[in-house]
Amino acid sequence: MAAPCSQQAVLQQVSQLWSLLDDLSESSPEGYRRFIQQQLKDGADYYSSPQAHSCLRTEILEPEEGVLYVNVCSWKRVPTPESHSSPVPLCASKLATGAEGKEVYSVIDVAFSPETLRRAEGDGEERDQLLRLALLYAEQNHGLRLSPCYTLTSANIKGPTQRMRDRLATPLNTSAHSAPEEGGSLLQQICALQQNKEKEEEKGCSQLFPQEVTNPAKGGLIQELSSTTTVAQPQEPRYKLAVIQDGEGRPHTLQLTVDLPGISSISECKLSISQDDVLIEVEDLYHLQLDLPETVNEEAASATFSKKTRILSVTVPIL
Repeated sequence: MAAPCSQQAVLQQVSQLWSLLDDLSESSPEGYRRFIQQQLKDGADYYSSPQAHSCLRTEILEPEEGVLYVNVCSWKRVPTPESHSSPVPLCASKLATGAEGKEVYSVIDVAFSPETLRRAEGDGEERDQLLRLALLYAEQNHGLRLSPCYTLTSANIKGPTQRMRDRLATPLNTSAHSAPEEGGSLLQQICALQQNKEKEEEKGCSQLFPQEVTNPAKGGLIQELSSTTTVAQPQEPRYKLAVIQDGEGRPHTLQLTVDLPGISSISECKLSISQDDVLIEVEDLYHLQLDLPETVNEEAASATFSKKTRILSVTVPIL
């Protein structure tokens, strides 16, 4: 019985929203225009992609020795700290593993706001503190003990850029500008605009849309952003990966078969192949990321999907 009530409440809010927007457009056309422009800008920032900024390399001392790469990223979705004493908001991916040549490593992506990174660029000490915050996050949230020393790699990212973006876009680790927490819902914002319009005009205020900011807790240096909605985590589908040899016993072709029950067309699948890995995604259902045992010719890859068996078959020649 909860669903109809919830749906009715949503419909009422939508109706109220349109009514308030109509009133605002008539009473303050300029305010209406600025409000819409701000919403469009906020939406564009929220759906922008993270950009690679720099990459750190350090040693994992515990629980097992290894190598950790930290991809430091710039992302407009992440807000800027309100002051130098405020916690630094960040958004981070899960810890992943990879291999390059003989090196097996762990990697994590940590995103800050573009303004936070820009400020740190002009101050070596501030930059070092920001990078150490990224390392501290990895230690605190993944049970690691890291070496106090790190190096900046020549490349600004470890691994493919799209892989970094996919990891940061995982629902449970994506930062979200929560309307109730940051300035109120659209309805609350519009109501506040209408209620304060006369007062602002009397004061000669040129700022029609004062933003209500909730001060973050001062308990720590890092403010981790998390999604306010619970989204079902995509599952890893069943798969088989086989190395096909030629007549002389040398590796010739990689053949990957993936069971995708519930899928009716290959158009529902997102398939990405590089020389050393493969990524298969079906929105909200499946996520499969594999490091390939051999270097392949991704440009010669082929894929077929059987609607009868719901099996995706990928064939790619080995270089």
